[in-house]
Amino acid sequence: MNFELNKSIKILERTPAVLKALFYELDADWATINEGSRTWSAYDIVGHLIHGEQTDWIPRAQIILGDGPDKTFEPFDRFAQEKLSQGKTMEDLLEEFASLRESSLKELKSWGLTNKDLDKTGVHPELGEVTLSQLLSTWTVHDLAHINQFSRAMVKHYADDVGPWKKYIRILKDL
Repeated sequence: MNFELNKSIKILERTPAVLKALFYELDADWATINEGSRTWSAYDIVGHLIHGEQTDWIPRAQIILGDGPDKTFEPFDRFAQEKLSQGKTMEDLLEEFASLRESSLKELKSWGLTNKDLDKTGVHPELGEVTLSQLLSTWTVHDLAHINQFSRAMVKHYADDVGPWKKYIRILKDL
């Protein structure tokens, strides 16, 4: 098993800064580029990450670590950002996400988790029993996967404009 809490925290701490560095006060069209129908842009992804901070990672960890007899998680609405982000700018979303993530990580660090805690389980409504370490690993991978997702969409936006260099850019070879 490769999971190390401190390594995950270092990634999770950096995600808001990565997003801000790329999108804060950048032309709005960059934040709304997606990979086609029914795919997400960076704007959608940041809204989705906000919703996750509010209803997924820490709330589910609290269920796992809590004393309640029912360890079943509430279902997560993967598309809640469509409503929750309405009327907000990318800058609004970036600030909200950074604030929520800071609070989430402060809470996580305050728990002083042990290996025994990381082995505790909860019940995902679709996946069944999961451990706290699996939840926290997923949180980390989830951030990285979404960074990859919007980066890929942005790369594809200029795919036809790079001309013959396309053969040297691996991500463009798969298009």
